Amino acid sequence: MSSSKVVYLCQNCGADSPKWVGKCGVCNAWNSYVEQVVDVQKNKSRPASLTRVKDPVPILLSDISQTQTQRLSSGQKALDLLLGGGIVPGSLILLGGEPGVGKSTLLLQLLTGDRKSLYVSGEESPEQIKLRVERLGVKAAQSYLLAETALDKIMTHVRKLIPEILVIDSIQTLYMADVLGSAGSLTQIRECTAQLMQYAKSYAVPIFLVGHINKEGALAGPKVLEHMVDVVLQFEGDPDQMYRLLRVHKNRFGPTHELGIYQMETKGLIEVKNPNFLLFSSPTEIPPTGISVGAVLEGNRVLLVEVQALVSPATYGTVQRVSTGFDAKRLNMLIALLEKKVGVALRTQDVFLNITGGLKVSDPAMDLPVCLSVLSSLYDKPLPHGTLCVAELGLSGELRPIARIDKRLGEAQKLGFTQALIPEAPKGQSPKVEVHNINCLSHKYLAKLVQELWQ
Repeated sequence: MSSSKVVYLCQNCGADSPKWVGKCGVCNAWNSYVEQVVDVQKNKSRPASLTRVKDPVPILLSDISQTQTQRLSSGQKALDLLLGGGIVPGSLILLGGEPGVGKSTLLLQLLTGDRKSLYVSGEESPEQIKLRVERLGVKAAQSYLLAETALDKIMTHVRKLIPEILVIDSIQTLYMADVLGSAGSLTQIRECTAQLMQYAKSYAVPIFLVGHINKEGALAGPKVLEHMVDVVLQFEGDPDQMYRLLRVHKNRFGPTHELGIYQMETKGLIEVKNPNFLLFSSPTEIPPTGISVGAVLEGNRVLLVEVQALVSPATYGTVQRVSTGFDAKRLNMLIALLEKKVGVALRTQDVFLNITGGLKVSDPAMDLPVCLSVLSSLYDKPLPHGTLCVAELGLSGELRPIARIDKRLGEAQKLGFTQALIPEAPKGQSPKVEVHNINCLSHKYLAKLVQELWQ
């Protein structure tokens, strides 16, 4: 007969404690312990359906042959690029995002083709999913739907169908009858994920898990969930807007910090093949004031991003510094640099900054575009026509070199830019874009540019 006891589990790392504590001693998170009822039955056997096909044995490292894993194509070039070339058999992929951002839509579009797949939904009925499939125009002759939340029953159907791809929507709705706690609790999420991981590795079946997020924007559930899976994908974007950003936060089979841009339309998510035309105004047009263009690296892709700034006299006693898509603390540092090195008065001005396209940039090469857009808005004069700005600023006002400048200039040249403000030109290859090498904020070219703006 099984017995149970009450313990306190950390929501961040999964550590347990016999009593509630304010700070976790493992991950140092505050107020992360919640009460859970766990089963203390010993020698509990796992279901026979989840036993391994072949027990692993130790192998000499020199005896392991390097065979190329045959990846499966998802049918979407952007998703294959994010996963490192396709879906790896036996991988466990976690997809998180806000409600309504398009997680289920993206996974339903994977069912296209003759590949046998099983879509398990714990939140919608088969009739609701059928309506969405018809709206998306998905033609899946070998795709099956199952509305179930009990993992034991799900695995019974999985053994009968033997699908090539398994989709679980969502992991927070699953539960195991022999595990104490309600669906979505830390214990249930951890045990269900462990069972699915064992099945994926034993039978080489890729499994997609949909995960909810909490109010802080992080994946809900124990932090160990992200450690157990092979790939963590995060869907970002406002559900009221048409563009969605898909980022890779973890990938055991490929690069991380890649970015995929999708456009939400009536027939589902469509990959944006050239997002640069969506993220900034065309350089052939007369640029308005307060706008500059910089180049950021997202994985192996170069994105030209438009920076918009609005500077206006402060109406109230305290000035406002509002930043969207850019670090607010770094914006305050750049404003202090402009006051110290350029001699502009911003202490009585409200500064509002926005990165277009809903992007959140962390590349330090955006320092110079931010400064120039603020100056352009302050003097109400546009920057020179077709100018790209790429540089990192130090605290003494110097412009520091940045990585892969040749690739950034090459992308700017394709899109019609004629000149670039950078710390140093690339070596060995002379770009067709006119380059102005600037080493500090007090450089003569930049001083002349500021003087022209002032006039």
